[in-house]
This record gives sequence, structure tokens and C-alpha cells, in this order.
Amino acid sequence: MSTVVARRQGLTGNDAVALAWRQINPDVVAAYPITPSTQVVERFARYLADGEATTEFVPTESEHSAISACVGASAAGARVMTATSSQGLALMHEVLYIASGLRLPIVMAVATRALSAPLNIHGDHSDVMGSRDAGWVQLYAGTVQEAYDLSILAVRVAERARVPVMVCLDGFTLSHSLEPVLVYADDAVRAFVGEARTSGYRLLDGEGAGPLTVGPLALPDAYMDFRRALANAMGRALEVIAGETAAFNAHFGRDLPVHLEASGLEEADGALLLLGSTADVVREALAGRSSASGRIGVVRLLTFRPFPAEAVRQALSHVARVVVMDRADSLSTLGGPLGIEVRAALYGQAFPPAVTDVIYGLGGRELRARDLERLRALFQEEPVPGPVYLGVEDG
Repeated sequence: MSTVVARRQGLTGNDAVALAWRQINPDVVAAYPITPSTQVVERFARYLADGEATTEFVPTESEHSAISACVGASAAGARVMTATSSQGLALMHEVLYIASGLRLPIVMAVATRALSAPLNIHGDHSDVMGSRDAGWVQLYAGTVQEAYDLSILAVRVAERARVPVMVCLDGFTLSHSLEPVLVYADDAVRAFVGEARTSGYRLLDGEGAGPLTVGPLALPDAYMDFRRALANAMGRALEVIAGETAAFNAHFGRDLPVHLEASGLEEADGALLLLGSTADVVREALAGRSSASGRIGVVRLLTFRPFPAEAVRQALSHVARVVVMDRADSLSTLGGPLGIEVRAALYGQAFPPAVTDVIYGLGGRELRARDLERLRALFQEEPVPGPVYLGVEDG
């Protein structure tokens, strides 16, 4: 442990991601700044200017160009990273599918943010949920420490599962909040990520160099086979994440949860299930406390794509009620993306818990004391088929 941990340091989420990138020293970073992820690239550019990394930095004229440059560099065999938020991720949408379809292990930090209109720069999960079916692994940090840890872990997950990975940190709540972070020694980080195991394309090292076509036309006789192969890779990614998390914990002496973190579920009658940094708030306010609705535990997912259905089923196997807290709305009238996934995972169980889906915190709206009271009350009410909008008068 003493040779791995260098120091404890106060860092914002964006600073922590940039520091992880500096320690990893990827071959290429291509990016276009957008709030609230701008500081990731700013801090990393400063490291480059100070000679602390040797990465090829490609400042682009748009987010679409940034992810396109990442695809090209990764296809050539480079270890590649980028960062974005909100409309920037939306502008990347077309190319996200190309990155995953080509099985390119790109790592992207997303400081999550609301989507327009109306214009809002504050944090929710609307941007990343809009990309949930693009074939990228999605890992969600609950703290600045996890934003740092997951940025390092994501490299090994992406290169071993051969799929791209998003590391999601709540916009402003984590991206701009200062927290104490256990920072590892540079050598320990570089020993963990090792040499790049990028893809089947090997243009940079000269092996197999020669004429090469990447992403050619696939007609109906072949296209579906490629998509099935990608689906299989995403299925295997759950095992890869579990294995690499275990390796991460062994290497750095950490206790990073695998797929989800459950707390207060022992003897609990109900559970709140959610993603991201809000877990600490509700855990402090609700978890383990006895009330008319019984004891309430908290389940926080770190992995959303691929969805860890079996882990969710096991975590919720002993509770009668689940309130899912969604920080995005699917606008399907069926609830938020997380609530729909949880219901699907529990479907067919012999005695599934009743699920209520709550939409909260859109555009950075904070949880107030009366919202926490409303959450508690939901455990006593009959579940409703559609979502409950927390903090809205007719919710």
C-alpha cells in the first residue's frame, strides 16, 4: 500500500479525471470544451504544457470532430480519451455508434448535464441516458474519488472488453466539488493500465501494416452478425468489469464496489435505487431509519450499461418496495430509463418487489426536506404505473 498511495489531495471531479489522464498518459486526447466538463481538458492541457505528459492533443472545432478524431486514432491502435457534456455528447451521437461498432476501446469522461430546450447548464442524467443504447459501457461515479478510480479502471475495461467506456460524473455536483482524494503513485497507475491493448487494428506498431479498410459496407448477409457480436461483447463486459474491479482493488488496496453498492438492506423493508452522487444525500437522510414505512436501504448502481440485472435482483430479493430515483425522463410515460430497466430486470421473479419510479433533480433541481419526506411517504402508498415527478406541484 505504501508504494501505491502517493498522497491525499483535495481535487474537484474534473481535476481528478485530468490527473488520472496525466498519470495514464494516453497516446491521443481529442476534445472540444463544453460546460461542465471543460476543466478536464483545460487541466490536462496544462499538464501537457508543463511537460508532464506526452499525449498528442487534438483541439477540434466541435464535439462531432472530437469523437471522429478519437475513432481514427483508436482505429490506428492508439490509446485514446475525450471528455464532454450535454449537447456536446448529443452532437457526438452519430459517431458513438461507429466507435462501438468498430469495437474501439475509447474512454470518455462525461460531466453529466441537462439537455436543451430550455437551455440549462446544470446537472442531471439526460445526456448520458440519451446515449445508453449506443453500445458504450457506462460507469457512474458517486464521489470524486470514484471519478478518479473509474477513470483508471475504464482503460482496462475498455481494452479487455473491446468496447468504448463512458465514465459519468454528476455535472457540478462532482465535476466542480472539492473532495479529499487518495491519489496513487504515477508508477502504480501506469503499472496497472500497462501497455495499450487497443484493438485488432495495428497500424502504429508496424505489425500487419499495409492496406486496411476500417468500417466497410456490410449488407444484410453480414450486418446482423456484427451487431450480435457487439451484443455478446457487452454481455461479457459485465464479467470484465467485475474482474478488472477486483484487480484494481488488489493493486491499489481499495474497496471499489462491483456493479453496485448496497447499504442498509439488512432487515430493510424497502429500498431506494439510484445512480450517482445523490446516494450519499438519501443514505444520510433515510437509510436504516425506522418509520411508519419500515426501514429503507439504498442501492447505488456504478454500472448501468451493460445493465447488471442479476446483481439488482439479488440486492432487492428481500424487500417488498423499491423506489427508483431517475435523474432523466424517457418521456415514454412509463417512467425514467433506470426505472424501466429495473422493472424489466425484476419481471418474471416469483415475488418481485413493487416498484415506484421517481423523476427528480432535472436541470440541477435540488432535493429539499419536503422531497425527502415525499420519498418516505411513497413507501406507504400504492405503487402507481407512471412516474412521480418529485418537487413538481402536480407530481
